[in-house]
Amino acid sequence: MGRAGVVILACVMALLFLVLFFGGRGGAPAAWQNATKLAAMCGGTVNVSRPRPSATGADEHFGGLLAPGSDRRACRSRYESPLYYKHSPFAASPHLLQKLRDYEARHKKCGPGTPQYAKSIDNLRSGSSNTEAAECRYLVWLPYNGLGNRMLSLLSTFLYALLTDRVLLVRNTDDFTDLFCEPFPDTTWNLPPDFPVANMSQFGVQSDDSYGNLLRHNKISNHPDRAASQPVPPYVYAHLAHGLRITDQLFYCNDDQIALAKVTWLLLQNDLYFVPLLYDIAEFENELRRMYPAKESVSHFLARYLFHPSNSVWGMVTRYHRSYLAQAEERIGVQIRMFPFATIPADDMYRQILACSRQEGILPEIDDEHEPEPGNTTGAIDADGAASSKAILVVSLHADYYERIRWTYYEHAAKGGGGVGVFQPSHEERQERAQRSHNQKALAEIYLLSFSDVLLTTGMSTFGYVSSSLAGLRSTMLVVANDQKVPETPCVRAVSMEPCSHLMNFKVKCKGKTVDKEELARHVKVCEDLPRGIKLVD
Repeated sequence: MGRAGVVILACVMALLFLVLFFGGRGGAPAAWQNATKLAAMCGGTVNVSRPRPSATGADEHFGGLLAPGSDRRACRSRYESPLYYKHSPFAASPHLLQKLRDYEARHKKCGPGTPQYAKSIDNLRSGSSNTEAAECRYLVWLPYNGLGNRMLSLLSTFLYALLTDRVLLVRNTDDFTDLFCEPFPDTTWNLPPDFPVANMSQFGVQSDDSYGNLLRHNKISNHPDRAASQPVPPYVYAHLAHGLRITDQLFYCNDDQIALAKVTWLLLQNDLYFVPLLYDIAEFENELRRMYPAKESVSHFLARYLFHPSNSVWGMVTRYHRSYLAQAEERIGVQIRMFPFATIPADDMYRQILACSRQEGILPEIDDEHEPEPGNTTGAIDADGAASSKAILVVSLHADYYERIRWTYYEHAAKGGGGVGVFQPSHEERQERAQRSHNQKALAEIYLLSFSDVLLTTGMSTFGYVSSSLAGLRSTMLVVANDQKVPETPCVRAVSMEPCSHLMNFKVKCKGKTVDKEELARHVKVCEDLPRGIKLVD
């Protein structure tokens, strides 16, 4: 055996040691560190081949979804992530591709650092509401809630920018920095720190400048006859987060969109996926139909276009994937979230997971009658990448479920043989919304989940929604407990990979032009995991 063979053998043995004794977890930061050390020690040769191209033949630009020409070194994930996905069930429509190229040109023309942006800022500082001469209109996204909510909110906001020909700018907070690359070529989506509107972090449903309150005090009009002649404020705040009132809900009405089109600066705060509500606005009906012939593809294309993990986050993803997941023939992602309002004992939750797995055939069945064959240990994936090897990636704030699943395959062989490895990158114990390091690890785990061939996620979890959208998979969803009672039905299969819009108590009655309600009813349905929510289906 040559020196290279000795090195590879030693590295394989080291990997097996880590898997068996640390199980791919080893504490919150330890698994990331173990993966890093092992990859460095072995020169990146252990348990890894280069990522395989997608089975659908997608290139590094996702079939034209991404524009070429960006700096590869500045954002590795932009060019490398397409190689990690096996599933790309849709092809982007020519109209969507053209809308994206037009948007990129508009952002480059109007974004920060351009004369058009400087002129718009001067008008905003002076309180000018002369929108007739404005070359560019802007949409400022204000972050709110946890990472999954933010990502879904940002996807929705970007689609709204595409539909209204606005330039999307992101108000970054410390916990949201160094998560994503710049998505638009040769420009920035970051709102400059000297933006003249103060106290944006304090904006809420009571803000004087909210659209609902401006309507209430007759400072803006949504009446078609008066809106044309009445001046508009220099900026309007759209409060679309939970707790919005009926006047705030008017944002989703056609006449109100016509009124808001006159506003140069629109500031928007939201913490949910509001794309299904845009389908009920007549102004957008034709564009949405042309952009997305398949309704189920909206979040899939938006997520793959807009989100590219920063190099620091992408390094966490690729090191862990190489060290633990790359050689598995099948990767099974399991995402478990226990909501404070729906807690049940851990034993009951584990039984629900197993019941769901048996119902849907997700986890490998165990063989209670036969011992594992020599050399085919179920505690780790075969080092030679055997065709039957499977990797189970458990993503949860807690280690308990991972330990139980791992111990099951330690004690029992999988039916039909083959290796089964069980891994968990971290277990933070609680969600830390305001910590950058927590968000970086959460984002890394979202992407690791999205590389799965099969997904079992928790219903109502935005974390699971984003993973499913990126993966291009319809996940199986664990039913969330109601009143702390174990659900009779353990899980349901998603009929669409589209996220559920969690907007509750939507009571507004819109006036003016409407969409084809029969067509809308065919494609906007009640969510499988939340009866009060709605989602897009084909």
